Amino acid sequence: MKYSIKRQMTALFIGLIVCLLLALLVINVRFLEPYYISNKEKAFVYMYEELKEAMEEDTIENREVSDVLRQLAEKNNISFLVIDEDNGRVVTNVHDMDTLENQLRGYRLDQAQKNSKILDKTEDYSLAQSRDPWNQNEYIEMWGRFEEGSLFLLRSPLESIKESADMSNRFLIYVGCTALIVCIGLVWYFSKKLTEPILELAALSDKMADLDFDAKYTSGGSNEIGELGANFNRMSEKLESTISELKRANNNLQKDIEQKEKLEQMRSEFMGNVSHELKTPIALIQGYAEGLKEGVNEDAQSREFYCDVIIDEAAKMNEMVKNLMALNQLEFGDEEVEFERFNLTDLIKGVLQSTEILAQQKEANVIFRQEIPVYVWADEFKVEQVVRNYISNAYNHLDGEHVIEVKILVADGKARVTVFNTGEPIPEEAIPHIWDKFYKVDKAHTREYGGNGIGLSIVKAIMKSFRQKYGVNNYDNGVEFWFELDV
Repeated sequence: MKYSIKRQMTALFIGLIVCLLLALLVINVRFLEPYYISNKEKAFVYMYEELKEAMEEDTIENREVSDVLRQLAEKNNISFLVIDEDNGRVVTNVHDMDTLENQLRGYRLDQAQKNSKILDKTEDYSLAQSRDPWNQNEYIEMWGRFEEGSLFLLRSPLESIKESADMSNRFLIYVGCTALIVCIGLVWYFSKKLTEPILELAALSDKMADLDFDAKYTSGGSNEIGELGANFNRMSEKLESTISELKRANNNLQKDIEQKEKLEQMRSEFMGNVSHELKTPIALIQGYAEGLKEGVNEDAQSREFYCDVIIDEAAKMNEMVKNLMALNQLEFGDEEVEFERFNLTDLIKGVLQSTEILAQQKEANVIFRQEIPVYVWADEFKVEQVVRNYISNAYNHLDGEHVIEVKILVADGKARVTVFNTGEPIPEEAIPHIWDKFYKVDKAHTREYGGNGIGLSIVKAIMKSFRQKYGVNNYDNGVEFWFELDV
């Protein structure tokens, strides 16, 4: 993120560190030398007073006093020269005193003052910052006369402080750069540690905005961010619970509305389909019944034929009504599915045995080679309905080589039952509709064998109640219907 807190914190702290280092560098360059000179002035005044006291008490040549003065001068890097003109006595702490004598002579002749900057001046001494014309170095110098008449000169080079200042500046730059790099790393690390919980909270709020309440704040902590994270978790749980209740209520309401609409739609469809399907058999029954009543044919064979038609049509009507009732019960979900473990192989064998007469009538070659028991979980009665519908459908559409082949294929925890019959493939445009109620691909052929277009609808309703897959496959020489169950 361009304006992330981590970047802002890093930039802020780095900026503060850089400003602090620059300020130290400016202070070092601008004020270090004046500060040094100010301290030097105090050291010069103190040295002057010690020399003055020694001269007045005439102890300057005393070994103990002389050692103290030399140590004091060495400590403050001061060279001193005292000349007693009355008796020609000279006291100094340097071996080469010609330079000091020449400089003192220049001050006495008012020559050295021309290139000097007066720092302080009293009746007893003058303190100045000057440049030596011979070596071009700058010095702090104090000259004057003690009360007893002796001349004195104190001198300390400024070159050392300039070198110290330059060295201090370089050291400050090196240390500052190193400190800056270290601080950048530390600031980046700590800002990352500080912003990670905030980023986690931001991601959590993002997920909550998308109604994903599984994510929780996990970083913990006893600070304000930790408390905020805990509040987020509580809010997430409450929102999830509230939305879940709302969804449940909405889902129940939606179900009620859909159920009502479905009932109304099914009532209309049922009335329309039933009236359409019953119209033909009722007309046939009525016509043949009237014919019998009026004695259209007197011979017994014709009367028997009329009665057979009436019985056949009544049986078809009865079968259709029973199928419709079973289908409605399945679609409305009023009947609970009783799952049990049973042998699918034995079930199929039983259905095939019960249709042996039909196989002989159709001259069908029925193939079922499965011998090993296959146990599945389902409602055994409803599975038998599915198998019977598929096999009955195969008999009714049998053609060509008159082969019906039933298989059980087991793979990935599923048992797939396939029922194949030779004959004409189903037209591709009709495949999506064959599972609809009262849909008939060939109405004349369906009427011929007494079908009413409900069998596959029952299969569809049963398999949906099992929440299992089903379908149909076309081949060049026939059609294969299939369904799956859990082994």
